Amino acid sequence: MTDTGPDTPPDTTIAAHAADELDPQVQPVLDEAARLGLPEWSALSVESARRLEDKLFGPTDPPGVERVSDIAIDGPGGDLPLRVYHPDPEETLPVLCFFHGGLWALGTLDSIDEVCRRLARRSRRVVVSVDYRLAPDHPFPAGLEDCVAAVVWVRENGAALGADPARIAVGGTSSGGNLAAATCLYTRAFGGPSVEGQLLCYPMLDSGVDTPSLDERADGPFLTRRDVEWAYDTYLRSPVDRHNPFVSPFRADSLSGLPPAVVVTAGFDPLRDEGAAYARALADAGVPVQHDHDPAMPHGFLSLAADVDAADEALDRVAGALQNGFAPDSDE
Repeated sequence: MTDTGPDTPPDTTIAAHAADELDPQVQPVLDEAARLGLPEWSALSVESARRLEDKLFGPTDPPGVERVSDIAIDGPGGDLPLRVYHPDPEETLPVLCFFHGGLWALGTLDSIDEVCRRLARRSRRVVVSVDYRLAPDHPFPAGLEDCVAAVVWVRENGAALGADPARIAVGGTSSGGNLAAATCLYTRAFGGPSVEGQLLCYPMLDSGVDTPSLDERADGPFLTRRDVEWAYDTYLRSPVDRHNPFVSPFRADSLSGLPPAVVVTAGFDPLRDEGAAYARALADAGVPVQHDHDPAMPHGFLSLAADVDAADEALDRVAGALQNGFAPDSDE
C-alpha cells in the first residue's frame, strides 16, 4: 500500500453543531464508567484498556438474532475470526461487513456484538463482524489488509452464508469507520470487490488531528484528543504513514467514484467536524451521502442504544438506510 495522497492536508473546517447539553440519558453510562475507574484510553496499558472496553461495551442482554456463527478464514496474518449474524436464514440477504472501533488497538467481536445484532435485525442484512489484527503488535496496514481480505472472502463465499455476494456494504465505528472508508478507497484503486455502500459511524478520517471539535471536545466524553493522538502514534509504522490516504482518507487525490455513504456524527464528539467535512467532500465529489448528525450525543453513542432513546432512534435511521440500499436521503 503506497502513499498516493496530496502533500497538503484537506479542509476540515466544515463544522456540525453541538447541543447546549449532553443528552441526560447518557449520564448513567458516564456514571458507570466512573464507577469502573475508567481513565482515558491513552493513559492505560493496551491490555488494560482492552479489558475495560470489553467490560464497558461488551454484551449484557443482547437482542436475539436467528443465527449467529463464529468462524475463521485464512487471512493475511493467519486465522481471521469472523462473527456472522443472519436475521432470517430462510432468505438470501445483502451483506454488511462491519469493523469494530477501538483506536485500532482495542475492541473485539464482543465489544461490538450488540450493535451488530441490532443492525442485522433492523436492516435485514447479514452482518459479518471482522476481528482484524490490532496495533501495536500489528500496525498499519495489517488491520486494513484483514478488512479487505474479509470483503474478498465474503464476495467469494457469501452464498454459503445465506448472503448475496453481489450486495456487499462495509461499515464501522470510529477507527472501524476509518477502515471502512479505507477499504472503499482500496477496492477502487486495486480492483477489489464492488462495494454497495459505506457506513461511517463517527469515523477517524485524518491524521492531521486539527479541527475545532478536537479542541472543543478535547476532554471527551468517551474519547479525548489525547486518545486520538495516541491512536495514530500506536497504529502507524512511521510518521510517513500519516500522509497515506489509506490512513487518512481525506488525503486521497479524489473521492469520486466511491460507494454511496451514510456518515454518522455526534455533537459531543472530538471527531465531529472531520466526519461532517468528509460527508461534504464526498457529496462535492458526486457521491450520494446521507449525513446523520445527533447534536446531543457523544462519541460511540450507537453502543448505547439499549439505554439512550436518541441512540436507538439513530440506529433505526442507519438500519433504514442499509435496508434501502443506501438510497440518498440527505441535506448534504
